[in-house]
Amino acid sequence: MPDTPDATAPERPRESVWDYPRPPRIEPCDRRVRVLLGGQVIAESERALRVLETSSPPTIYIPMEDVDGDALVEHGGGHSVCEWKGRAEYFNLEAGGDRAERAAWHYPGPSEGFEALAGHVSFYPGRVQACYLDQEPVRPQAGGFYGGWITAEIEGPFKGEPGTEGW
Repeated sequence: MPDTPDATAPERPRESVWDYPRPPRIEPCDRRVRVLLGGQVIAESERALRVLETSSPPTIYIPMEDVDGDALVEHGGGHSVCEWKGRAEYFNLEAGGDRAERAAWHYPGPSEGFEALAGHVSFYPGRVQACYLDQEPVRPQAGGFYGGWITAEIEGPFKGEPGTEGW
């Protein structure tokens, strides 16, 4: 499980987050997704979805069937509401002796137009050990609220960075 991009992998086309739509668009992710915590793979999928929204790196949603259900622990403390996707509920994560608070979320009853997110979960890359798209490690989106996954081809500036609170 290398921690560096595969040097033989073809270079991906550049994507500016400023070309992403508002309201967001959902599309299939064409890369294998892995999430690690406590030295264990807690999610791995080739069926993930990407949500693309203006000014934010893609957010990756993994089918629940491709997530280690034993690693998900209902948070039970609060929720958030997205004007597009609806009410999000959170999970703590436990694996390999590690615990990550409020490190994943899902939309149990997503809003109209976002029904494809039902049965999927997303992870904050900065709250787990590591996230990968293929062999490339993901960098987390700045700030404590947003859960975007930044890879080499994604260009900003990104919402969540210092000075972007008013966007």
